[in-house]
Amino acid sequence: MYLLIALSAIIFPFLFLVILRMPAAKGMSVSAVILIVLGFTVWGMEANVIASSSLQGIHKALTILWILFGALVLLNTLRNTGAVDRINQGFQSISGDMRVQVIIVAFLFGSLIEGAAGFGAPAMVTGPLLFALGFSPLAAATIALIADSTAVAFGAVGTPIAIGLSNNPKAGEGFFQDIAVSVTSMDLLAGTFIPFILIVILTSFFGKGIKDAFVLLPWTLLIGLVYTGSALLYASLFGYEFVSILASLTGLIVAAYTANKGLLLPKTEWKTALRDDFQVVDKESDLGIITAWSPYIIVVVLLLLTRIVPWLQTFTTSAIDFSWSNILGVEGITSDWQFLYSPGTVLVLAAISAIAIQRKTFRPFTNASQESLATMKMTTISLMATLIMVQVFVNSGMNMNDLVSMPQHIAESLANSLGPVWIFVAPFLGELGAFITGSATVSTLTFSPIQYNVATQAGFGVNTVLAAQLIGAGAGNMICVHNVVAASGAVGLSGKEGDIIRKTLIPAILYGLLAGFSGFIITL
Repeated sequence: MYLLIALSAIIFPFLFLVILRMPAAKGMSVSAVILIVLGFTVWGMEANVIASSSLQGIHKALTILWILFGALVLLNTLRNTGAVDRINQGFQSISGDMRVQVIIVAFLFGSLIEGAAGFGAPAMVTGPLLFALGFSPLAAATIALIADSTAVAFGAVGTPIAIGLSNNPKAGEGFFQDIAVSVTSMDLLAGTFIPFILIVILTSFFGKGIKDAFVLLPWTLLIGLVYTGSALLYASLFGYEFVSILASLTGLIVAAYTANKGLLLPKTEWKTALRDDFQVVDKESDLGIITAWSPYIIVVVLLLLTRIVPWLQTFTTSAIDFSWSNILGVEGITSDWQFLYSPGTVLVLAAISAIAIQRKTFRPFTNASQESLATMKMTTISLMATLIMVQVFVNSGMNMNDLVSMPQHIAESLANSLGPVWIFVAPFLGELGAFITGSATVSTLTFSPIQYNVATQAGFGVNTVLAAQLIGAGAGNMICVHNVVAASGAVGLSGKEGDIIRKTLIPAILYGLLAGFSGFIITL
């Protein structure tokens, strides 16, 4: 019975959003209420712990909403200054093929943002950018979520590894380095196919069929192999902190060059997914391409500087701190929000800088702020309900019945019954953690000790199993409810979260299977 209660955090969101197609604002609100009732009546959580967890969820939702606002205000500012039109013209000069744009914008540029920031920021940045390039809202959100997966194991300068694995017996720099090499080795099979999977989803759901994907198979495999191969090289030579950043930069160079030259690409440009009301502005812009892209360049630079320059990192994490510790006096229930360190603040600063660099009045920014806030109402409700449910679930170990937390109970139940085939289960436990918590780091921090113990008892390589956990946690980003809510809100599609999950679920499962198969080959 306890297993069924613990799984309610998965069952009810899936039922309400995916099967019954409820908007997230309603479906997640009902799910949160159900889990709170079960946590109180069955799991034995005290009222003050539930109240503290609920406030923690609301606080964490505000941190995500700030990132979402930053992503929207940056895009809307650039739209108002005409920079988006110039960016679009720049893509047309490289390739007008929407399949190519998906790889460059969503997969490679998104991986660069992931490597610098994490926090779910990539999908909130690349989704609106794809929409501005002519993709439908549903296509933009779906593609952005699927693309933000391979880089996640190394997101935010190695945080999922350094923090996620920190509670393991062998934790230390040498151990982290070995796991990083294992992740990139396994991704030579699993991650290499993600660019092609992206194109399959695009052409299958938003085009005329999978046939239009296969003509790009050679090019997507090249880009996928460049990314995963260079990631393995960088992990081996330089460590785990900058793998996503360096691999995505390498991929961007190769993708831009080959696309511009038409290498391995069909001569006919594919634009089937272009939305009906979209028109490319042919009028020559007075902005240079670097000037138009400069705010996004500033985003990447600022994110990197605040994370790798010690004095700047110290300043941004301490100068303005809205963190809330020991909420309602409950020790251990805390929510962090270092305001200047947040990707949201960086995105807003980049939007303001665009006004100065592109020599515009302040009106484009103020108009963009109003437009952005107007689109976030339903997203706010959805995110708060989702995060309340998540935090009650995560904190369920604080109870009067001496039960372990719900996520730990799920993991231990799976381990007891599926130990002999654990190498195939490990990625999906990582996905499960990310699906519920919305964080590869939290998923790994929660489940990696269990993964470690099962690997030791079942005779699997510890490094391989933990690498599978990290890859799975990255795949879980595709279906995580609060990432889906944020990504849909970023493209003005609140209420269609179930439609998105139905499309991202397929590649999430496929990625997990590929990771498991890759781990099985390595164990042989």
